[in-house]
Amino acid sequence: MTYHVYILKSRNFDKFYYGQTQNLHNRLKYHNRGYSKYTKDYMPWELFAYKDCESRSEAMLFEKKLKNLKSRSKLFEFIKKYKFSSFTNNQ
Repeated sequence: MTYHVYILKSRNFDKFYYGQTQNLHNRLKYHNRGYSKYTKDYMPWELFAYKDCESRSEAMLFEKKLKNLKSRSKLFEFIKKYKFSSFTNNQ
């Protein structure tokens, strides 16, 4: 089963959010409907980048690494290094 590590970007705020899921489309809807207390104050969200993983443990490892990054430049380096699929040119 495929899992995805995803990076969301708030359209109205300079914020990113990282997570992992089996269904990107449903997860984006979940965040944009305000169901997550961590993301509801920064809606709407757009999918900024994602990476397919072969297992949940692999996805969780990438998510943990993302959450430990300390700067935006490190985030962009990480996206390039691990070949995330990207949806915007706002880098």
